[in-house]
Amino acid sequence: MKKKILFVVTSHDKKGDTGEETGYYLGEVSHPWEVLHKAGYEIDFVSPKGGNPPVDGFDLKDSVNKEFWESKDKSKIDNSLKPSQVNPNEYSTIFYAGGHGAMWDFADNTELSTIASKIYENGGIVAAVCHGPAGLVNIKLNDGKYLVDGKKINAFTNEEESEVKLTNVVPFLLEDKLKERGAKFEKSGLWQNHVVSDQRVITGQNPQSAKSVGEAILKELSK
Repeated sequence: MKKKILFVVTSHDKKGDTGEETGYYLGEVSHPWEVLHKAGYEIDFVSPKGGNPPVDGFDLKDSVNKEFWESKDKSKIDNSLKPSQVNPNEYSTIFYAGGHGAMWDFADNTELSTIASKIYENGGIVAAVCHGPAGLVNIKLNDGKYLVDGKKINAFTNEEESEVKLTNVVPFLLEDKLKERGAKFEKSGLWQNHVVSDQRVITGQNPQSAKSVGEAILKELSK
């Protein structure tokens, strides 16, 4: 029996005080989902508040987005679990999807950090893409060290945040915060597919990296 995979999505729906809406980025859920779903893994969804999370990047011209939106798992994401409902022992992997909302409600969610550290300490995988690595910045392991300390990590870069003109809107810069936590931050140019895997921690830079993160998770699971 394959252990399940837990996808984390944001509950936060506003980009600071800009009035612009945000949420989880649909393609960063659907593209890894397609890879892992087709490989036979059951996927559950959790969000900081539970229930129906806000969605961003809603584009059903993307055939993978459309496939996910019309799948049985759509009702699962619409009724996402609260962290208190999650048993970490049921999961082989936790994956944090991005979308700008993640910058406001992932980092300081101690329940999610605890779930992730337990999955990792159980020999599982912690993965994230784009702004999803905001969920990694405060995860500590049993030895008191930050999960990302000393590991190769990537995420949405300072340059990409500047390109979308949200450098002064997000509560912190993800690249800077990960470096503060001891991460060996890697990056490519704007919107390039870049995924790094180091000691069961898998991270991708941007929406363009989402499918590759799913493939990297699958590769790690099949070891």
